[in-house]
Amino acid sequence: METIARYLMFAGIALFLIGVGVYLASKFGIPLGRLPGDIRMEGENGSFYFPVTSSILVSVILTILMNIVSRFLNK
Repeated sequence: METIARYLMFAGIALFLIGVGVYLASKFGIPLGRLPGDIRMEGENGSFYFPVTSSILVSVILTILMNIVSRFLNK
């Protein structure tokens, strides 16, 4: 039961940090979800939205951060 509690705490911390990142991105004017290359189609009966460019940008940033953290932890 302790491992499940530990995983839930780490997931909560991760969600909190993601929320802080999205909040700061909006405060600094980074238009996540509205970048050129994000796909948005709207019709009469519904809409489709796929943030291609925003996903790539977030992926690159997270990859850089994870590499920096792993280098510090391996020393």
